[in-house]
Parts: sequence; structure tokens; C-alpha cells
Amino acid sequence: MKIPKPIQRGSSWRITVTFENKRYSATRDTAKECEHWASIKLLELKTGKVDLEQGIKPPYPFRKLCDKYYQEHGRHMRSARTIMFKIKNLDRIAPNIADKSIYDFKPTDIALWRNDRKKVVKVATLRNEHAIYSAVFTYAMKELFLIESNVWHTVTMPSKEKSRNQRITPEQQELLLKSLDWDGATTPENSKHFVAWAFLFAIETAMRQGEILAMRRADLKDGFVHLPITKNGESRNVPLSKEAKRLLSLLPVDSDELVPIDKVMCCGTWVRAKKRVNLPQINFHDSRHEAITRMVKVRKLPVEVLAKITGHKTIGILINTYYNPDAQDLVEMFNDSES
Repeated sequence: MKIPKPIQRGSSWRITVTFENKRYSATRDTAKECEHWASIKLLELKTGKVDLEQGIKPPYPFRKLCDKYYQEHGRHMRSARTIMFKIKNLDRIAPNIADKSIYDFKPTDIALWRNDRKKVVKVATLRNEHAIYSAVFTYAMKELFLIESNVWHTVTMPSKEKSRNQRITPEQQELLLKSLDWDGATTPENSKHFVAWAFLFAIETAMRQGEILAMRRADLKDGFVHLPITKNGESRNVPLSKEAKRLLSLLPVDSDELVPIDKVMCCGTWVRAKKRVNLPQINFHDSRHEAITRMVKVRKLPVEVLAKITGHKTIGILINTYYNPDAQDLVEMFNDSES
């Protein structure tokens, strides 16, 4: 059935559909929203299961909504890989709600899922999954106009865990390089070498793993690396130290792709390397903590300059999460301030 054209009335739009000699109308802010509403309304009416006067709606499984969300929205996001994983593994992550109709969701369903899930995953994982599934419902509410509110917002998630303060000592750094079979002075030749190179470059620049893997030769400028797109959606310029420039000089010059490995290979290689030297507590992202702490200690960078380098919009996160001085660092800085 053809969707009728919305009619503008003042600052809003109105659309009317007819089904079995009955007219159904809605007013929305834009013509696109009207067309969305009309297409869903006609689909509901055609099923023969909807009785609007009784408030009955056709079943719409959460699994189906998740698939639609990913295809139309999630796959275009920078976190597409994570979103796809959480949706693909819905049967394992959320078996009690995977096939439940979104119209039948109750806060108790989500609370039950939360309580079961936190027994097997960390709080950070639970909060991430909650955020993704909540975004799916928000999409259904604001883009598809299937529901009036987001039930996921009614259930409280556990508070964030204490921020990591893991530092990387010179001894640990050497052990990891040895495990990755790279001396830090020759041209990287295989995946282990490139992971080791990326690790050292991260410690020197405070760049994220994904930012390093995405670098291209055209991004290298005179004294800095230009990152055209970062985690927060904005570009950033990262100054290069002498050591960072030395590391870049070791890379092959015949490719635009500076680090020819993807995130899956990088993560897998890193996990195996740290297990070989019994350092399971060290995450690749800890290199960012170490880099930021060193920048403050060695270069005495003011926090506003540091934030520009690291890309933090919230100074509090930069200071409280990523700057991890030990007691001796604080003592030295305190004494330096008196001299």
C-alpha cells in the first residue's frame, strides 16, 4: 500500500492513512517521522492482529529489533564491531529476553537479566551491554515510533568499578618486547613485531590502539600525527617526540598503511604475549595510562595542553582515570615545587 504524503501544518506535519474504511492520523515534527509512523501503522494494521482500541500490538521480538538496529544504524558507528558481537551473541548474553516481544518488556525482565549477567562478567561489560541494548530501544522509540518509552532506563545498573591505575615498569616493558620477539631497533616484519611497535608507540604518544592501527602515511606531518577521526568523533593532532619519530623511521616506506594488522590480530597477539611472560594484569590500553603519567612527570605538561594531546573532553576523566602517579612521583613533584 502506498504511503500518503504528509501535510505541513505550521511548524509540524500531519499524515493520515486509511485501512478498511477507517482513517488513522498522527502529527509529528518532520515529514520523515510521519512517513515512518505511517509505514509502521499500516504494517500493524495489515497483520490482522492489531486492535488499536484494545491496545493490542503484533509481537516484535527483541532479536528482530536488534538486527534492524544494526543494519540501519549500528553498523555505521565506530563501535560497530562491538555492537555486532553483542547482537550476534544475544542467545548467550540475554537468553531470557532474546525472543521476547519489545511490547511485553517489563523492568523485572531487565533486572533479572542484570542479576544473572553480573555473575559471569565484569561490571564494565555489563554496563556496556546495557548501554547497547538500551540504545536499541531508544532507536525503536525515536526512529521507528514503535514504543512510547525506554524500559531499559528504569533499571539501575551497578556503579562503575574503580578506575584502573596499572602502570608499566621498564622491566615489564622489556619482558613484553621479548615475548613479542622484537628488539625495538629493527624494521618490524611480522604481526608480533608490529604489535610490539604499536605498544612502544602508544607509550610514547598516548594514542589509543585503534588510532595507531588506523594511521596512514598521509597522516604524518612535520612534527605530529594528524588523526582525522578519533573515539570522540573529532580530529586530533598528536605531537611526536624524538623517540616516536625514531619508531616511525623503522617502519617500511613502501606502504600507506603504517601498521598492517587489524584489531583482532593485534588483540590476540597481545593476549598470548602477556601470558607467555606471566603478565596477565597488563592491558594494551594501560600504555595510555603510562604515557599520560610520563608526560606529566617528564615534560611537566599543564592539564589543558595534555587534554588536547590525548583528546579528552572531560578533564576529570583525564586526571582521575589516566593520570596515575605513584607516591614517589608525588613526593618528587612536591619537592620540586619548593626549589
